[in-house]
Amino acid sequence: MRKKMFLAVSLLLLAAGLLFAGGSAEQVSLSVEYPIDIVATTGMVGDIARQVAGDNGTVHFLMGEEVDPHLYRPTRADIARMQRADIIFYNGLHLEGRMGDTLVQLARTRPVYAVTELVDEAILLDDEEYEEAFDPHLWMDVSLWTEAVEVVVDALSDLDPAGAQLYRENANRYREELAALDAYVREITATIPQDRRTLITAHDAFGYFGAAYDIEVIGVQGISTESEAGLEEINRLVDFIVANRITAVFSETTVPDRALMAVIEGAAAQGHQVKIGGELFSDAMGPAGSYEGTYIGMIDHNATTIVRALGGQAPAAGYRGRLSQ
Repeated sequence: MRKKMFLAVSLLLLAAGLLFAGGSAEQVSLSVEYPIDIVATTGMVGDIARQVAGDNGTVHFLMGEEVDPHLYRPTRADIARMQRADIIFYNGLHLEGRMGDTLVQLARTRPVYAVTELVDEAILLDDEEYEEAFDPHLWMDVSLWTEAVEVVVDALSDLDPAGAQLYRENANRYREELAALDAYVREITATIPQDRRTLITAHDAFGYFGAAYDIEVIGVQGISTESEAGLEEINRLVDFIVANRITAVFSETTVPDRALMAVIEGAAAQGHQVKIGGELFSDAMGPAGSYEGTYIGMIDHNATTIVRALGGQAPAAGYRGRLSQ
């Protein structure tokens, strides 16, 4: 159902001639001055825009640290900010489900782009909770998230043809940085012992991470945080943890720990001790201005934390030596 809702939004935009990705900014008459005013829904999306735009743009994130995009509703200030923007980027695949109507309205006067639109549906993971829907957490696979860069390059180049060469150069540099990050994550995740390659998190946001780096992933809650895990699901997970002697589970900055603590307590009741192996950034990056408040820092933190807690080898300060914890 969620995929159908996302498609319905896209079709409305298309019907109005306002779905900009793959099109031209000539469809809307905008006078662009530097710095270009860019609004992004999440930090992960905004970080791409910030890297590609460089000094030509100023990027504003609507959702900061510890904000759950699945449940987020735009405030009046958010809407006013987007109405002033030259261009808007969002994740898509219904991650920002409660913003659909707002994005449709804004697309009548502003270029609005989903950064996931160029990704081949054949490689997207299904959302098991909702029929014909996809998992929107593409940023967990660095190589897959790199594909979103092209949408931002094309969009900014359409809006500002004079800056197209700069945007392409910035994008190429950023892709090289992401390729190095991806290689690091592959290197350290490969050191996790075969019998410990199970990642249990507060909600199912790490499916692409697991698929990319060969780790089994289980979320206490599903892909969306709109529905909480039931007692039967928790008991089933507890039995799995005890049977497989799993010693670490992971909390997330944007998801309450209630269900995760119930799992830990359930395992303890069966005589098995399991600890929280660390707190991960799932649907939001770290604090603004910090290394973890960048996409690269976010993934570095997650991969390093996971590997060390599951018995693999990774430097405590991450591959750039910049992790704060």
